[in-house]
Amino acid sequence: MPDITHPYLSLIASIAVGLLVGLERGWTQRDFGKGRRVAGFRTFGLIGLLGGIGGLVPDMVAAALGIGTAAVLTVGYGRSADQNNLSATTTLSGLLTFGAGFCATRVSPTLGLATGAAIFAILSARQSMHALLRGMDESEIEGVSRFLLVALIILPLLPDAAYGPYDAWNPRKIWMVVVFVMGLSFAGYAISRRFGRDRGVLLVALTGAIVSSTAVTADYARRLRDEPGGRQLLSAGIAVASIVMFVRVQLVAMALVPRALPSLALTMAPATLVAVMFAVVAWRTFGKGSDGTAIANPLGFTPALILAALVAGLSLAARWALEHFGQEGMAVVLTLTGISDVDAAVMTMAGLPPHAIGDRTAGFVLGGAVLANTLAKGVITVVIGWGHGGMRAALPLFAALVAAAASLAAWIAIS
Repeated sequence: MPDITHPYLSLIASIAVGLLVGLERGWTQRDFGKGRRVAGFRTFGLIGLLGGIGGLVPDMVAAALGIGTAAVLTVGYGRSADQNNLSATTTLSGLLTFGAGFCATRVSPTLGLATGAAIFAILSARQSMHALLRGMDESEIEGVSRFLLVALIILPLLPDAAYGPYDAWNPRKIWMVVVFVMGLSFAGYAISRRFGRDRGVLLVALTGAIVSSTAVTADYARRLRDEPGGRQLLSAGIAVASIVMFVRVQLVAMALVPRALPSLALTMAPATLVAVMFAVVAWRTFGKGSDGTAIANPLGFTPALILAALVAGLSLAARWALEHFGQEGMAVVLTLTGISDVDAAVMTMAGLPPHAIGDRTAGFVLGGAVLANTLAKGVITVVIGWGHGGMRAALPLFAALVAAAASLAAWIAIS
């Protein structure tokens, strides 16, 4: 017996798509005068129904329905343009609604409803999108274009195969490092641009450390000289940046090297707790209120290329060390990598074959890279802020370093 309910359910989905988009269009155009709207709530429902019918009838009939719908919407746009309303959003939304209704019956109701939901989401985000555009400058637009170039054009073109000495270089995986880190950097930058400029040192430390905890630490160490009244708060910001780094490296490891996460988390837990304690004490000592600073746009193309070259070089060094010295030599290479870039150490570990290094050892090696990075930031803070509270500001870093080192040594001894 044929399933006679299927076309009816598909048509209901088509109508639902039209009504969903029409709800947003009707709300947006609620203040328009009579006869000034191209299409409203009921009209969009009918457009969705027409699309659904088009998916059930022969292609020639469906094409006629689509052409007729497009003609009506075009005439409506022409009339609205005569009234100095030059937005084509409603007209294009109508065409997309017809297509979503068509997909609901021709392909699947789920696809049609998902398309309608996407249309609704984009239309309802009008104010936030316009506000985002007003807040952007030319360098940020260039940064977005570079990220799209890196992620959507270059990445798919790169081969997914092993090349070079020791088969150390996989072009797609190496470039994926750039895409991943640039994505994290852009997320941190966007949050900082939206909330961090006038919200205080701690918020900027929280968002800026997503981009680079080392950069935040160096900047705050420099500000120790110029803002003596805010040294406690700057120390708290340095501690917060380290906390973010401790958490972020575990999240990256969970995504790329999940087998290393348990032993890495055991190493990072004491360091994180110590850094939290110092941040809370410094914040309470200072009190609230401070001016923030913005993080510079991180999406430069040159740093991306440098990072790709760094990961490629480290991958080769790690495999060379594995070939000649076993796991111990590779552990030294990755630990030293953490001085400049913990993410690069995690990415390099992710590029190694699972049998190259044990799961527990992998976590301990990444923990060593984090320790090296923390030590480097402590030295940076002391040197830049020397004579202006640099040693005191570096205490959270050194205390976290000692806690993590003690935990790492204890677990290595146990294992």
